[in-house]
Amino acid sequence: MKVVQSFALAALSLAVLAGCNKAPEQKNASEASVSQEINMAGVTAPVANKIPFAMEIHGDTRTDNYYWMRDDERKDPAVIAHLNAENTYTDAMLAHTKTLQATLFEELKGRIQKDDDSVPTKSGDFYYSSQTRGENEYPTYVRSSDAKGTDQKVILDVNELAKDHDYYSATGLSVSPNGNLLAYGEDTVSRRIYTILVKDLNTGKLLEDKLEGTDGDIVWANDNKTFYYIKKDLQTLLGYQVYRHTLGTPQAQDELVYEETNTSYYTGLGKSKDKQEIYIWHGSTSASGVSVIDANDAKSKPTRLIEREENLEYDIAKHGDTYYIVTNLNAVNFQLMTVHKDKAHDKANWRTLIPARDDIKLEGIDLFADHLVYKEREMGQSRLTIRNLTSGDEQQLSFNDSSYMIHAYGNNELDSQSLRVYYASMTTPGSTYDIDLNSTAKTLLKQQQVMGDFDADNYASERLFITARDGVKVPVSLVYRKDKFKKDGTNPLLQYAYGSYGATMDPSFSSGRLSLLDRGFVFAIAHIRGSQMLGRPWYEDGKLLNKKNTFNDFIDVTKGLVTQQYGNEEQIFAMGGSAGGLLMGAVANQAPELYQGMVAAVPFVDVVTTMLDASLPLTTNEYGEWGNPNDKVYYDYMLSYSPYDQVSKQAYPNMLVTTGLHDSQVQYFEPAKWVAKLRDFKTDDNKLLFKIDMEAGHGGASGRFKSLEDTALNYAFMLDLAGIKK
Repeated sequence: MKVVQSFALAALSLAVLAGCNKAPEQKNASEASVSQEINMAGVTAPVANKIPFAMEIHGDTRTDNYYWMRDDERKDPAVIAHLNAENTYTDAMLAHTKTLQATLFEELKGRIQKDDDSVPTKSGDFYYSSQTRGENEYPTYVRSSDAKGTDQKVILDVNELAKDHDYYSATGLSVSPNGNLLAYGEDTVSRRIYTILVKDLNTGKLLEDKLEGTDGDIVWANDNKTFYYIKKDLQTLLGYQVYRHTLGTPQAQDELVYEETNTSYYTGLGKSKDKQEIYIWHGSTSASGVSVIDANDAKSKPTRLIEREENLEYDIAKHGDTYYIVTNLNAVNFQLMTVHKDKAHDKANWRTLIPARDDIKLEGIDLFADHLVYKEREMGQSRLTIRNLTSGDEQQLSFNDSSYMIHAYGNNELDSQSLRVYYASMTTPGSTYDIDLNSTAKTLLKQQQVMGDFDADNYASERLFITARDGVKVPVSLVYRKDKFKKDGTNPLLQYAYGSYGATMDPSFSSGRLSLLDRGFVFAIAHIRGSQMLGRPWYEDGKLLNKKNTFNDFIDVTKGLVTQQYGNEEQIFAMGGSAGGLLMGAVANQAPELYQGMVAAVPFVDVVTTMLDASLPLTTNEYGEWGNPNDKVYYDYMLSYSPYDQVSKQAYPNMLVTTGLHDSQVQYFEPAKWVAKLRDFKTDDNKLLFKIDMEAGHGGASGRFKSLEDTALNYAFMLDLAGIKK
């Protein structure tokens, strides 16, 4: 019985990457030190020492002068000194924006409803929700026996847990089937390595059980004393072992029930909606599968549904004795098939229920006692359809916005007569609806309140297509404030994209973004290849040996928006994070003249070195996305676009690069090396700033207000360059 932690699930979880090669034997600290002089009159940038490190493969030798910056322990005095010098320099260079940053922070914070409750979600005998209060940074999780909260009880106060930590994350809240116990994972470092704790909800006390080195999620067996969890490899950070734990026993006695030996696969856990089966999910970039465990037998062994096959993807949902299977079997854009669960081991028994279509991608399903809800995407727009399982009649849900995001969540009960959905557009704040499965009548349960003088009618959103250099039409979502937008080529414009792993960035609402729109900015999401905005082929055309299409699309969208006068060609800004940071690096190398400024957050920029090092977190899992550079074809192609390797002597845009020292996905030394090399090569006087959160990881600072400081910094950097001082 999983407790939903966030009831505004607008953002996709981004698949992301990791670090660099195994570090060479370190020079002593004095040899690997940096120039840290900060001349407050001239504000001198840190200059990193060069210590050549040669890497040879396929008869090609690359020399990395900044390889010494890798320190897996994050304790090397020279490395820490360099990062601190970068922070000091950035602070000095942006000192004149401190007032603007403070103004922005107060704006961002002022739009957030301080006392806020999520919509209760039923799971088992209880209704679960979260609360935020006053200046608290973290939520408090509560439950009650009815949706009105008449006997509401706190089950976990994250503020109390976090009070002695600079960083704190609670994840994977999961209540036992009888409702008496709560298991959750905590991370106080931001490396996404969690310790699982168990709380007795009747006494409020923690049990002695404490499981280290996990991914934070658990699934309960139905005996209320056994659960399954995933243990991580502490070097690669890959979750690869599934253990069975019995309450009251030490972790050393836990039973290993599954171990993933193929390092290209991720491992996950789940449970069927009828609570009868526990699933071990197997997923690589190009294949997926599931193993099944009997939830009623604490000694059950996992059984593969079918043997895994390269390029075969499928997901299952159980309804009685039937499995509903979303799969790409003979279906590029996926189809829905059904099979009796006892015959599922043979694909010849699978029968098509919703066939594959060339221009419509099936994205997922949700099952109820009498209904099937399925999500599909056509021409970039997702939609939900409700099918009566008895009559076969269908009803498609409709909304007023021409472009929006929608997804089902928190539908934990098979016998529910309503569908819970989250809905938002670029002008409509996140909204929670219950939709009657028979009539499709909508009940708005909550729309996220935007404090202050926000009026949705002041803003407009557009959806357009821009033709890329190879003739492909790229979707773009735009939003702006009506009375500030002139469409005469005078508005500053911020263009954002991600473009990897098939992650689709649907147009959604951001109260923080209003600080840009209200100052005249146009905001654009470029739905470039590498996502699945236009179906699975859109993803396939932006990965592996087609990766450069992602970068070309972004550049061509920028040119198109300028041509159509959505933005001032002298005030175009770009932003991306993680794999989107790779995008920023590639675009900065290829078309620096187009952008006045860029923000590259936790950027994956040292592609070749990272992908050659299997000891780094996540590297081997990403071969299906980027290719394996141990194969010369992929090595040569990666090398031709890798942002770090392709830095050249040319002018670059003004750039703000951010990272976290404890980043578990893209290791801090990737952007650190990139910035050092850019400083050495660039021929301009534009700003190159590097901000390192010495306490945080890939997701930045924890807490709902503290993280706004990062946003304020990013916005102040761009606004200052655009000549907007307040």
